[in-house]
Order: sequence, then structure tokens, then C-alpha cells
Amino acid sequence: MPDIKLPDGSVRRYEEAVTVAEVAASIGAGLARAALAGKVDGALVDTSCRIERDAELAIITERDAEGLELIRHSTAHLLAYAVKELFPEAQVTIGPVVDNGFYYDFAYKRPFTPEDLAAIEKRMGELAKRDIPVSREVWARDDAVKFFLDQGEQYKAELIAAIPADQPVSLYREGDFIDLCRGPHVPSTGKLKVFKLMKVAGAYWRGDHRNEQLQRIYGTAWAKKEDLDAYLHMLEEAEKRDHRRLGRQFDLFHMQDEAPGLVFWHPKGWAVWQEIEQYMRAVYRDNGYQEVRCPQILDKALWEKSGHWEHYKDNMFTTASENRDYAVKPMNCPGHVQVFNADLRSYRELPLRYGEFGSCHRNEPTGALHGLMRVRGFVQDDGHIFCTEEQIESEVTAFNALVRKVYADFGFHDIAVKLALRPASRVGSDEVWDKAEAALRQGLRASGLAWEELPGEGAFYGPKIEFHIKDAIGRSWQCGTVQVDFSMPGRLGAEYVDADDLRQTPVMLHRAILGSLERFIGILIENFAGALPLWLAPVQVVVLNISEKQADYAASIAQKLHRTGFRAESDLRNEKITYKIREHSLNRLPYQLVVGDKEKAEGLVAVRTRGGQDLGQMTVDTLIERLQKEVAARCGTA
Repeated sequence: MPDIKLPDGSVRRYEEAVTVAEVAASIGAGLARAALAGKVDGALVDTSCRIERDAELAIITERDAEGLELIRHSTAHLLAYAVKELFPEAQVTIGPVVDNGFYYDFAYKRPFTPEDLAAIEKRMGELAKRDIPVSREVWARDDAVKFFLDQGEQYKAELIAAIPADQPVSLYREGDFIDLCRGPHVPSTGKLKVFKLMKVAGAYWRGDHRNEQLQRIYGTAWAKKEDLDAYLHMLEEAEKRDHRRLGRQFDLFHMQDEAPGLVFWHPKGWAVWQEIEQYMRAVYRDNGYQEVRCPQILDKALWEKSGHWEHYKDNMFTTASENRDYAVKPMNCPGHVQVFNADLRSYRELPLRYGEFGSCHRNEPTGALHGLMRVRGFVQDDGHIFCTEEQIESEVTAFNALVRKVYADFGFHDIAVKLALRPASRVGSDEVWDKAEAALRQGLRASGLAWEELPGEGAFYGPKIEFHIKDAIGRSWQCGTVQVDFSMPGRLGAEYVDADDLRQTPVMLHRAILGSLERFIGILIENFAGALPLWLAPVQVVVLNISEKQADYAASIAQKLHRTGFRAESDLRNEKITYKIREHSLNRLPYQLVVGDKEKAEGLVAVRTRGGQDLGQMTVDTLIERLQKEVAARCGTA
């Protein structure tokens, strides 16, 4: 007679073992129809799962985050089902959930075409309408291996063969299709109503380039059609805002095959970079950071001592000289410890804050590179704080306030906070990790911030707070981070002398606000669709003459603005003024100043904003005052 406790605190008693579906039906027909799965004592299960003892139960529907993930996972299986019906010779491999959707990898003799995708999506719709039951089966491992080998599914058999022989295998059946999966899944294909196949891409079996290449079909799935429509609209907007296209259009930067994952900055793009770097340099200065500069290449032995070599060597570029092995730095932290170690430190010096615009290189796979968003060479607004345990909370609290202020200056106000906890591969004892994680939680509480916890996603040397900013079209980007590290200072011999003249190991806080400057500029370009706010715009003002008679006057205005500190240009071409206005509007310059005979005679300029607003005539000094106030306010709107 199990007692089932529901989320509202009520308890239902049943005379015998009961399934999740039966509990839902006993509550109401509407819930029974909506039920996708259950959560029994915190574990997700199928609606067919029998509950034989007292338990806490939540019925999962499409309204729950877990429900949407179930829909996407089950839709991946529906995709594989449809592919096998249409292309029986295709072999299925794996099909996980990813952000906003799912994918499934297939081995097939020829590339899938757009027409194939349309046919597969149509068949998926037909299978969904048939409302085919999805059921879980448990097989002996060897029986499952034999079954898939007999079906010609070599990849699936290989996956199952890697499972220990004494461990049962969970399979899911829907109609004639059977797939390996831990589950859970929706109870029937009829629950899968809103999906779309997006594209085909290449993928290597088990993610190893030495293995055979497969075909990866990506799709997206949602609970409601309006959610799918909104997602597709967001993708259209994202394509329009693609920083790679806008970077070329506005002459900001380019990338080329001779330097994969590295950036060639053009003058206009470098102007944006410098504005951001100088802004962040002022942030350093105003918040007690001392700027340092460390070498690009360090002996392999130092990376071994820091722990990077064991946990990160596959992502590091290496070189050798005179029988010594070196690594190009992927991170700045070991170098900053060397600066700290260069002198005997006193507790009176702590907290000691170092900042560096540190140039790093990481050996990212070619297939992972993506414009400015994923590069091999990048610069971080990196900083490290050496402090005592007692100072952690105040330093983390101060940083939490600082990071929000900086994001506001760039126009980002919707910020999610996440706490990434200890990964499986890490340095340091569990006791040290307990202490580090508790310190970050206390810093978040002291800051009055709500946060989400991410088990297993911390750095190998410590847990971290992540700051995720939301852009103008709703995408989330992880930028800032602060990490507590009790391990690396000791590994690298960092010490200070305490009040009792005893030597102690400092705590090291790793922190960045923007993260990679390259990536942050890419985010800014896409957030503002290239129309950067005045303080960041590569060209802030352009002066346009109507005829040759005002050329000297237009040039003098541009020079005055330039001397005042603005990035100003003059367009003196012998073109119609309407043509010049249109061209610079397309280039999304913040301000256009038009001068004709009247403006020249009266010492005025006619001012137009990027949005097409006519501000009328004003003196150059009045305009300069306006521009200076707008730059001082910094933040723009996307």
C-alpha cells in the first residue's frame, strides 16, 4: 500500500503498486493526458514505471523543463525511426539532446539531401500521428549485441558491447523500431507534435577524427507551435546579425585559412577593441588592480606543477628549443603566481589584485572554430586576486557588484548567475572543494543574488561563479567568471607571511569580466546588429558636404571633432547628398552632420541620428556637449 506524496504536500494511498500514469489518471483526466514522465524521489522515470513503496512523485508535463528535454530526446528517436523506414540500410549511432533541440548521427552510403530531410520530417509527422506506444524493455547485454548485429547495426552493437556483461541493457521500442537508451521517454509518439529538421553536418564516430565520418541530422522540437515559430524567428534574426558577415560589411576584421582561428583586425575593428580595452584598464585602475604582463611561452615543467599539463595538455600548443619543452600559455594564472612569488609578501599586502590583457592560445579543433566566438588565439581581461580565506567573501561580493556595473555600461541588464561545481577530473581534496564551494555560495548570498548550480562543470582547480548575459534576441552568453582556487598557489609555491611571522599559502581567485575580448566583441556586434552605441562605434560622426563649396568647412568640423577626442570623418565626395546619407545610414554610423551654404555661413551643422531623426541645426560646440554626455552615459540599446 504505497503512500504517494505529491508536490503540493498532499498524500495519496494506493492499495497496491501503481504506475506513474495511474497516479496521474487518479488525479484527473487532464493530467493523465498531459503526463510525459514522472519524477520519483527526484529520479526521472517513464509513466509506465511502477511504484511499489512510499515515494515522492511529481508528474512531468510539457510545462516543465524536464518535459521539454523529454520531448526533444524522444523526437531524436522518432527521427531515427523515420530514417530507418525510409533508408533501411542506414545505421543508427547516437542521438542526444542539445541546446534548443537534438541530433542523431547516421552511417549511410550517400549524403542526405534537402529533399531527404523533407521526406524524413514528413515521415516523422506520420509516425507521430499514429500515436505509437513507446515502451521500455530490459535485455541481457549479449542478447542485445546479437540483436543489433543481426540487424546490421554495427555501431549500436559496439556501444552495447562496451557495457559490462553482467549489466542489463535498457532498450526502447516504438513500432518496429528498437533503440538503446537509458530513457525515460514520452509514453507515445503522439506527444511529439512540434518539430523541424534543420540541417545535415559531418561528424566523426565517437568524436574522433581518426574514425569514420557519419552524417549528423540536427532538429529542434518544442511543446507549442508558437515556441517553434519564435525560435525560428530568433534564428532568422541571428543570421542577420551574424558577426562574421557584419565584420566584413563594416570592415572590422577578417579571418583566413593561413591563420585558422586567428583574427586580422582592421583599423575600424581595432578602434572598437581599443575602446573596450581602455575602458577595462580604467576598471582595473579604479578597483585596485595592478596591471602586469607575463610571457607567452613557459617551460613544460611549470605547466606540470600547476596541473594544466595533466588536465589540459591536449588543448595546448607546444614547442621546443635547446632540448627544453615549452607550452604556449592557454591561461594566465601560472604567470601571475610567478609575479606574486617574485617577492616575499606580507599579509598586509593582501588582497593583492593583478590584472592582465593576457594573450592566450588554445589548440581548438578546426570544426569547433566559429568566427570571433571560438578562436585559437584570444586576449582575456584576466585577473587574479591573492587573499586570505577570511577575505574571500568580501572580494567575491565586490566582484559580483563590479561585473554587473560593467555589463550595464555595455547595455546588458538581464544576467543569470550560475555556480559550477567540482568536476570528475580535478586537483585537491574533497575537503578543499567543500570549503571553496561554500565560500562562493556565501559570496552570492552576501550579494543578494539568486543562482543555479551546475554539478560537474567547475574548472579542474576550483569551483566558479559564471555570469550569463542575455542579448537583444534572447540568446544567453557566458562571459564573466570568478573561481576560488585553494590548490594552484600551493602547487606553485606561493606564500605570504602572516601576523605571527608564519608562512601561509594564499587563496587565489581567478576572475574575468568580459572573458575573451574577441568573443565579447562578437557578442556586441550581434547584440547591436552592428549599430554599436556611440562610445563604441568605430566611426562616431561623419560630416557630409552638399557641394564642393562647403568642402573646407566640412573638413574643419571633422578635424575639430577629432581634436576633441571623437572618431570623426568627412565625406567630401562629389556625390548627391541623398546618396551619401543613405550609404552612411547603411553603415550604421551614430551621427551624420550635413553642411550646406546656410550652415557654412552661420557656423552650424544639421544633425541626423542613426535612426533617421532630424535634430535640426546646432553649433558644433552644442553638438560636442551632446556627444560627450552620450559617451559618458556609455550604455546603448540594441
